[in-house]
Amino acid sequence: MPPFLQFLIRRFLVIPVSLVIITMMLYGGVMLTPPEARASLYMPDNMPPRLTDEQYKKIEERIIRQYHLRDPFPVQYLFWAKSLFDGTWGYSPALNENVLPSLLRRTPATLELALYSLLLLIPFGLISGVSAGWKRSGFFDRVFRLLAFLSTSTPPFILAIVLLSLFYINRGWFAPGRIDLTYVLEIADGNFMPYTGMMTLDAFLNGRMDILENAFRHLAMPVFTLSIYHWATLARVTRVSVLGEEQKEYVTAPRARGIVERKVVWKHVFRNTLTPSLTSMTLSATSIITGVFVAEIIYDINGVSGVIVAAMSGVADAAAALGFSVYSVVMILLLMFLLDVMQAVLDPRVREGVLKT
Repeated sequence: MPPFLQFLIRRFLVIPVSLVIITMMLYGGVMLTPPEARASLYMPDNMPPRLTDEQYKKIEERIIRQYHLRDPFPVQYLFWAKSLFDGTWGYSPALNENVLPSLLRRTPATLELALYSLLLLIPFGLISGVSAGWKRSGFFDRVFRLLAFLSTSTPPFILAIVLLSLFYINRGWFAPGRIDLTYVLEIADGNFMPYTGMMTLDAFLNGRMDILENAFRHLAMPVFTLSIYHWATLARVTRVSVLGEEQKEYVTAPRARGIVERKVVWKHVFRNTLTPSLTSMTLSATSIITGVFVAEIIYDINGVSGVIVAAMSGVADAAAALGFSVYSVVMILLLMFLLDVMQAVLDPRVREGVLKT
């Protein structure tokens, strides 16, 4: 088997192993809730108004037996794990439906927010980091370091509240939600085809530039909130990498031959800063995947975060909480796998190291 294929297989095997370990730990936490409390989530809505304690106990015991709520940990865990393969991921009383369909229905909104955040974060972080590192102690570098310090010292949820106060409450420019109410009503009439569920892409495919512009205005603040913190981290790592490469021979030689500085930076230095930058990019991308749920709640975006909010609104809903966890872990591990492969493809040093393993 080729070494690179072995590398791909090993990376893929990390996903199920991580899922098993994480979900077992989470399910252990769920089992700390008494079976009677969890059984209350499954109580039917059409129960008689007046029940004796004995009648209530009988219904409760039937639910506990039906959902294996008092069985040993391995039995309960395997009972839940079977639902991962039947397309339901378990029934959530808090959501009043199966978990997987609820997650899939909410995924386009979450994916749209995370995608635009990454599209802003990655090029902006790389370009600003290289520019600041190459012109060390210059005006741009001083401004960059100040902005990076402010970005990393401001928690995203604080930044979100400040932005809402400044630009929505005071100015009314960037409203929360995904789109204005007038367009929501128009879309509900059936004249708008939801091809993907992502509002910007669907607006473009429907030829509705007014809805496209409105959707981008609604995305502006949550995308900025998610991107700015991780931009500072990525740009700082890139800047430090440029400073380390600046005095090496492969840089001084083109300079001595009179090659334009811009070509030296972007043709030679930039390529050699990709390895540490891509590592930081991987961490930033995974942090955005987890941080997107906070932005969804603050900016009233009906994404996947609604599942975990419903799961934790009362008694812990094991099916919803575990389904949300599996969803998050799968998204993060797949993203890390793609960025690892990208790093191996773009950087010859990493690629050769991979092929030796």
